[in-house]
Amino acid sequence: METEIEISEDAVLGGRLRLRQPLRGHRFGHDAILLAAATGARGGEHAVDLGAGVGAAGLALAARIPDLQVSLLEIDRTLSELAAWNARLNHLDDRVRAYAVDVETVASLTAAGFATGTVDRVLMNPPFRDAERQNVSPDPRRRLAHVGSPGLLRRWIATAAWLLRPGGVLTLIWRADGLDTAAGELRSAFGALALQSVLPKPSAPAIRVLVRAVKAGSGTQTDYPPLSLNDEHGEPTEAAEDVLRRGNTLTIAEV
Repeated sequence: METEIEISEDAVLGGRLRLRQPLRGHRFGHDAILLAAATGARGGEHAVDLGAGVGAAGLALAARIPDLQVSLLEIDRTLSELAAWNARLNHLDDRVRAYAVDVETVASLTAAGFATGTVDRVLMNPPFRDAERQNVSPDPRRRLAHVGSPGLLRRWIATAAWLLRPGGVLTLIWRADGLDTAAGELRSAFGALALQSVLPKPSAPAIRVLVRAVKAGSGTQTDYPPLSLNDEHGEPTEAAEDVLRRGNTLTIAEV
């Protein structure tokens, strides 16, 4: 790799995937696996993972859907190289490719060979921490992955709209307290929104929201029952285990 860093190799989805990632800085977590589980896709389609990191979400999706082509887009070259490595490690490199590109710049996307209106699915877990409201990591790689600059969500949604064909589907995971902002940003280019909240336990407020949106879709909205990660005793729920360990899809993922 371009920069030598310490890495670990970790099991994901109950060992169905092995992923290498930096020991320090940004490390994937539940969000990536939840995002993959919320993304419906079919064999023969092309899915693009924006801000893919080491490829956790895109590779989890590719492992679930045979014959799905997946592109992993990541601005951090070291993480992009790890994503390519992980595709090979899991024998998915015949249909998964990693690109070191700036997902906010059309010139960068076109230089990498992407064209507008050609992608079936986009999934993304944008950086959503606000540096003005929250403490941020001093680690530059972790900060890049977690902290969003003003207008970042709007720019990423614009990129998704640029990539997707009419009727193509965007799936994203975002802060639950930022749902109104996310929905507002989606309204201009997307419709047919579907929402599913993620709770730490049944009696607690949501911490994440999964959103599915159809490019040029109708203005309808569907609300799915929330997913609780743990029960009131702090033990993982069967529903969460089905997704995070057994690789099942969430109800928001369309057939």
